[in-house]
Amino acid sequence: MIEHEMLFLGLLVDGPKHGYEIKRTIDEELFPFVGLKIKSIYYPLKKMEQLNLVRKDVGREGKFPEKFVYSITPQGRKIFDHLITESFLSVERPFFNIDLSLYFLPYVDKKIAYKKLRGRVSFLKRIQRDLTRLRARETTPPLAKHLSIILEHDLDLVEAEVKSLSRLLAILGKAS
Repeated sequence: MIEHEMLFLGLLVDGPKHGYEIKRTIDEELFPFVGLKIKSIYYPLKKMEQLNLVRKDVGREGKFPEKFVYSITPQGRKIFDHLITESFLSVERPFFNIDLSLYFLPYVDKKIAYKKLRGRVSFLKRIQRDLTRLRARETTPPLAKHLSIILEHDLDLVEAEVKSLSRLLAILGKAS
């Protein structure tokens, strides 16, 4: 729940938003950079409302139906500030799904492992190309600085995995 709290509170720091706007921001702006997908926004928002971290108001524009507008409370801002500063210092060993497969690598046919790992490297290189194109693409408005920072971080991680798997492929290639 802590990541959800930081996400929703962070989205509300710059001002109130209705549910659809929160969902759209997550899907269209955050997902391409952090891979975060939220199935339901209303359950976490309800929980945070119960904890007095967000306030829900009913808004109406013209003849349109009522919609709920969420805003951060002073208590929510205090919690957000704490969560964001703590997250900068939180270092956990990354876990990649492939690590478990690599653990059991001695039990896998080397030709199959080689073929699958080559496929993974191809997929990662495609991601790398897409991220590089996104970085080079001129957008209007220009990509926000914080999104550029995430983009560079993701590129570094993908590059590191490609490098590591390429070494492994060289070893497996010699073994077969």
